[in-house]
Amino acid sequence: MTPGQRIHFLSDFHLGVPDAASSLAREKRICAFLDEAAKDAAEIILLGDLFDFWFEWKKAVPRGHVRLLGKLAELTDRGIPVHLFIGNHDMWIFDYVPKETGVIVHREPIVRELAGKRFYIGHGDGLGPGDHGYKFIKGVFRNPVCQWLFARLHPNFALWLGDALSGQSRKKSYENDRRWLGADKEWLVQYCRELLKKERFDYLVFGHRHLPIDMEIAPGSRYVNLGDWISYFTYATFDGKELMLMKRVSDGPLSGDVRITGGPAA
Repeated sequence: MTPGQRIHFLSDFHLGVPDAASSLAREKRICAFLDEAAKDAAEIILLGDLFDFWFEWKKAVPRGHVRLLGKLAELTDRGIPVHLFIGNHDMWIFDYVPKETGVIVHREPIVRELAGKRFYIGHGDGLGPGDHGYKFIKGVFRNPVCQWLFARLHPNFALWLGDALSGQSRKKSYENDRRWLGADKEWLVQYCRELLKKERFDYLVFGHRHLPIDMEIAPGSRYVNLGDWISYFTYATFDGKELMLMKRVSDGPLSGDVRITGGPAA
């Protein structure tokens, strides 16, 4: 990073829901943010669930989302590195998205040192104790044989089925997504605490949870969840000294956005 540059983190767009009109409005707002972020971006890091459902066949992909895909290609064409962590709703991104847009894909959490600060970064699904049913399903969905079998379905039927299953998953978790469950019941908090027993991190950054969270979980270590772009329109930005969780309040300059502090956002 050079002086004046920032690294921007955002997550959980879930493009495609609840309907085409609201999804398009959200996509335009995200692209407007990326235009502003590009003005000082050393990197842009996307922590998954860009789409509510996604699957790539050898010669076909889902319709729509062309504004976002084009914007990502524009950013990487300009030399801005864009990292994409695969989420649980778009885990079937294979080679089309990285080849067409130039994003760098990560399928597991990674450790990075940025401007002397240690970061642990990932989407956040399937981490920590509990949620054994999802962990089993995730293993099935990531199985190459299961992926090959799904690819044999006609895209019209496969996308209908995928959208239906994705919608059921989202409705099941919606109440928890908007409620702080308490540190002892938050799986990612527990995961971070166990991780910090082994090594130190300044920031542990995730998506997936949908609730904007910025809390100190050990001396000098902060757990930051990015929230989403459905209800909260939140993101994080790192200026080389501090990671700040921010709320987007307009489509104007990022300097007008509001910082979120003091633990989980209400």
